[in-house]
Amino acid sequence: MKLRSGIFLSSLVAGLLPLALMSRTAAEDDAAAQASARPAAIAVVVELFTSEGCSSCPPADQLLGKLETEQPVRNVEIIALEQHVDYWNNGGWIDPFSSSSFTARQYEYAAKLGNGNAYTPQMVVDGQAEFVGSRTNQARSVIEQAASKQKTAVLMAVTGQDRAEKIQVTVGSITNLSNGDTAEVWMAIAETGLHSNVRGGENSGEDLHHAAVVRRLWKIGTAKPAGTAAFSSEEPVKMDRRWKRENTRVVVLVQEKKSKRILGAGSVRLRSNS
Repeated sequence: MKLRSGIFLSSLVAGLLPLALMSRTAAEDDAAAQASARPAAIAVVVELFTSEGCSSCPPADQLLGKLETEQPVRNVEIIALEQHVDYWNNGGWIDPFSSSSFTARQYEYAAKLGNGNAYTPQMVVDGQAEFVGSRTNQARSVIEQAASKQKTAVLMAVTGQDRAEKIQVTVGSITNLSNGDTAEVWMAIAETGLHSNVRGGENSGEDLHHAAVVRRLWKIGTAKPAGTAAFSSEEPVKMDRRWKRENTRVVVLVQEKKSKRILGAGSVRLRSNS
């Protein structure tokens, strides 16, 4: 009797198993179809020029961090790049994240965006609009406007392992290039989770926390103005041992050389150490 009962149960399970598998597969297919039907997130680059020596900058740093973590605009990927300028370093505190190259980048924006002045905190969205970086409502409005414009596709993938990692970058056809301009391709390494116990200057005594601080920003090439693949390259990742790779993101920007307008962007996280 026990043997017959076991055979019956085995037969019953064997009969039901294909139905369960069919049901699961159908559910998975339905989920995949729904996912493919959702619009892909539109990348919008939000740059913040800031300094630990500036007393009005911490609220802007907090806003950028909130935009990055909460991603409040539907179907938009906000790529945050916090760049620390160095012209505040003579005010009693040397910002450890500051660089003259970020100051130079801000001056280029100042010349192109019509205000003619570099100040902190200054937020720049997609290289096209600038405003005081602590203005929450304006930031969201400008990000929404930037997301409505045509974008160039940027695909990124991590290849290799550990210290031999590389980023495969593919830029799709550029159909939104301004006449007479050139599309440059830039790569940035940004790190989150950074903070400083400030011991001088306007923020003396404060523990300042930051969003995605740019560690490096460099040009990797120039995209072709036409074609299905405007740019393709495999770029090595040069990491400083002091940076925490689990907090690190690699960003690629396609940016017009003359106007500074960002045509498209992408980002990817490095693999965690096993």
